[in-house]
Amino acid sequence: MEPEEGTPLWRLQKVPAELGPQLLHKMIDGICGRAYPLYQDYQSVWDSAEWIHVREDITTFFKDVVGKSLSDEEISQQLSQLNSFHQEAVMKCLRSRKDEIKQALLGEIVDISSAQLQDFDWQLKLALSSDKIATLQMPLLTLHLDVKEKGAVKPYSVEMSKEELQSLIESLEAANKVVMQLK
Repeated sequence: MEPEEGTPLWRLQKVPAELGPQLLHKMIDGICGRAYPLYQDYQSVWDSAEWIHVREDITTFFKDVVGKSLSDEEISQQLSQLNSFHQEAVMKCLRSRKDEIKQALLGEIVDISSAQLQDFDWQLKLALSSDKIATLQMPLLTLHLDVKEKGAVKPYSVEMSKEELQSLIESLEAANKVVMQLK
């Protein structure tokens, strides 16, 4: 049975069993501030567009389950559509590196909390594209942030689709929950 699109880690099913644990540990290395796995090592499994999604999916999954302190049962439910080998690989990897991921998430919160937001501005644009008379209408949010870091104000601009904005909001809510638990 193939996992459904949209199920956490459904793209992981394509990786050969012998490469699964290695990929998961390298992804956690990336979360913890070390090097993420390289696309060249997995280009026989995924094309470059899929690879971007694989990295995002795995990173988001590990950050979410650790940040939300999900139980093994809740995690297993999210992985239920993966084959047993991939489920076991994810659970073993998570159990062995949960503390590292938690420390990395706390480090991200500390880094964020040491910066001060000075000002922000946002714009909503409509991206238009034509292909044989058809048009694609995709709303984009442009967020401009002025962040004070170490005494200097640095401007940051981010352009996000609706899905990316939703992901940002969910990440900020998860970070807020962790901060509230620390108080």
